[in-house]
Amino acid sequence: MVIKRKNMQKLASSYETDSITIGVLGSHSAEEVGVSAKAMGLPTVVICQKGREALYAKYNKHLYDHIIILEEFSDLINEEVQEKLRKLNTIFIPNRSFSVYVGYDNIENKFKVPLYGNRMILRAEERNEERNQYWLLEKAGIKIPKKFNTPEEIDRLAIVKVQQKMNPLERAFFYASSIKEYHKKAEELIKKEVIDEEDLKKARIEEYVLGQKFNANFQGWALKETFDDFDLVGFDDRKQTNLHGLLDLPARDQLSINIPIRNEEIGHYGLTMRESKKPLVHQAAEKFSRISEEEYSPGIIGLFALQGAVAYDSDSEQKKLMFYVFDVSPRIPGCPCVGPTSPEMRRLSLKYQRFLRRYGCERIDSPMDLPMLEIKYAAENDKLGKIVT
Repeated sequence: MVIKRKNMQKLASSYETDSITIGVLGSHSAEEVGVSAKAMGLPTVVICQKGREALYAKYNKHLYDHIIILEEFSDLINEEVQEKLRKLNTIFIPNRSFSVYVGYDNIENKFKVPLYGNRMILRAEERNEERNQYWLLEKAGIKIPKKFNTPEEIDRLAIVKVQQKMNPLERAFFYASSIKEYHKKAEELIKKEVIDEEDLKKARIEEYVLGQKFNANFQGWALKETFDDFDLVGFDDRKQTNLHGLLDLPARDQLSINIPIRNEEIGHYGLTMRESKKPLVHQAAEKFSRISEEEYSPGIIGLFALQGAVAYDSDSEQKKLMFYVFDVSPRIPGCPCVGPTSPEMRRLSLKYQRFLRRYGCERIDSPMDLPMLEIKYAAENDKLGKIVT
């Protein structure tokens, strides 16, 4: 049975507001969560998987007041674990690993701990779901790359997004400009067991956008009357293995190497965008925020990202620059570089200065500070029920 939001709201409203604990799965962005929660004076609990706990339980144990180590991440739904979290007055922060390892069915039907975030929109990140991120983007009227329904339709440089065979978190992109090139590269990757035929059938094929990539990161507010609809927190791009290793080689050496390219994200770096193009990004976020509220009420709560690129419109003779969106993260994007590299942090520090002063903070240092700010404010003003699902 799907967990009803009103039940989680009732539970959160019954919490002891002076001892709200921030919970997170020990992966992806748990360090960011721990740092920001501590900066706001909030206790923390991290859920670790045995064999993967060292970063949190050993090297960063100062960030977590409670460490729960499980045999598998999916054991999080065991009733005794959930009861521990509820007794700690836990508000749980969903990240990508939470979605993948705990699973959408468990999150929607069995995990009875309040989430700061919209538990029902997490599933939309999966490209094979009916009401997925592409459905939302198209419905919102946001510019996206041209989609090819079959390999036979490829008439320009295309990118094929396929699930990696051995890694549920990552995809194995490849590129093709024709049906012949598509089959050649697909067969190579299948032979090398990077992908399999079943996942290839479900792959998304779309035009490759020739532009500068920008992952635009935002904070979506639940308490819109107090804060805002959303705020831009900054831009980043990703470093990927083994793609960027190959790109570091001279062109002649790249051509001499015959190995499959893997787009496995391994790092991040910050970017800034020319001011005259920022309205394109704000407009896309506004449209996405609005459609999310309509289709996945109450919409986006917390950090999210629109991953895309600024490029010339390939379908227009005017050749004007557009912001193409080709991926959505409807939860914590996991981009620790944005805090120290984004000028937006300083602007947001000025915007929310009155709240920062109340909690003894000088400035916003990280995008993750914003969810903590809203949780802290909600707890103190009897509004926890309004920010959870």
